[in-house]
Amino acid sequence: MKVIYSHSFYPVYTSDPAAEAGRIEAVMNALPAEAERIEAEPATEAQISLAHTMEHIEFVRQEGLYNIAALAAGGAIQAARLGLEAPAFGAIRPPGHHASGDSCWGFCYFNNMAVALLTLKEDGLIETATILDVDLHYGDGNVNILGHRSWVKICNPTGSTRDGYLREVETFIEAHPANIIGISAGFDHHINDWGGLLLTRDYCAMGRMVANSARENNGGCFAILEGGYNHDVIGQNAAALMEGFSP
Repeated sequence: MKVIYSHSFYPVYTSDPAAEAGRIEAVMNALPAEAERIEAEPATEAQISLAHTMEHIEFVRQEGLYNIAALAAGGAIQAARLGLEAPAFGAIRPPGHHASGDSCWGFCYFNNMAVALLTLKEDGLIETATILDVDLHYGDGNVNILGHRSWVKICNPTGSTRDGYLREVETFIEAHPANIIGISAGFDHHINDWGGLLLTRDYCAMGRMVANSARENNGGCFAILEGGYNHDVIGQNAAALMEGFSP
């Protein structure tokens, strides 16, 4: 399992919960022993502009957050590229699924998932993509940027019980095979986080569903970190998702 990360993600870059001290460390400290760590490289402005207007890019720059946001977007691209060969995980921040083409909110600045998939599409590496967004909060940015594109299918599960949630995920994944499946991996739906619904083993189950679909359809898969704010469990949940990715 290849994990994209950088020590540049460790420092606090703003005052929101996604930027809190210790959050990325909690994920990295829980990695499986066999995980291969790969240093993140920033996305180029041209890659970012596949998803965002120049006005929005300039806004992020003026906020003093361009470098860290570009590094997260670049890490997502790396995870997606690697995911075409074997499952990969991007331990990146800031998150991205609330960033639209010309606006952002919810601790997000650039849409990491959109930048990654649009880059792969631009480079001729994929024809179709599926996004499973398991964050507690609806990924409006993913939908706003990618939802109108016929080659992308997106699921934001709405099940109010664990069994219903997992059935919804399974049904969607089975119905939408693609060249690549990307997971917007928010862990704030966990029983001990804001959402209070899912168990750690449920992330393993969803990772396994995605990886099995990718293998059966000769496709790839990857995940990138979105939400998840309880440092005591976020690492366990990320590790469970990675365990599910493993053959």
